[in-house]
Amino acid sequence: MADGLKPAGEGAPNPAAPKPAPPKPPAVMAATPWDSDLARELKERFGDRITETSTYLGQNFIVAKPDSAIAVLEYLKLEADFDYLVDITAVDWPKRAERFDLVYIIYSFSRNERVRIKTCIADGFQPETAVGVHLTANWLEREVFDMFGIEFAGHPDMRRILLPEEWQGFPLRKEMGILQQDQRWVQENLGIESGQ
Repeated sequence: MADGLKPAGEGAPNPAAPKPAPPKPPAVMAATPWDSDLARELKERFGDRITETSTYLGQNFIVAKPDSAIAVLEYLKLEADFDYLVDITAVDWPKRAERFDLVYIIYSFSRNERVRIKTCIADGFQPETAVGVHLTANWLEREVFDMFGIEFAGHPDMRRILLPEEWQGFPLRKEMGILQQDQRWVQENLGIESGQ
């Protein structure tokens, strides 16, 4: 079209085109109260040091105050046969005052039951080590330190376990991408650009 006019419909919005759906809000964990003999026993024994006993999709968990987590672990081991520490992990919530959820997962062979003990801690808080209760906590706590930077008070060997000692940052914190963390180390130690 020599006169600069566009053919009908070209460049005009198509009223029949569907609008993109708005993003879904994040899922909310729909936990329900965990009511069992064990939950009642723990509330009776620890009182307000346990702030919640809940279940989510058949997974029972306890929320304990930070200074009580090891006492709860020890009680569950000695009095309720939760004799296996499966894992210790954390979740980073960088905008929250108590930045980390620290989670202990324990199992009882005799009961065939798994329980999680969760506690919320601020960045820089050093939770007590669980090594005196479960020897496997030694390596598990080192992994949490390596990935999140959470140091455990009284740990016998608090150093990295997965990454080199000179590594900068903690990969599972949400403040810095892994590419930013590994680029410097790869260049200095391998003399190449990061392959990620």
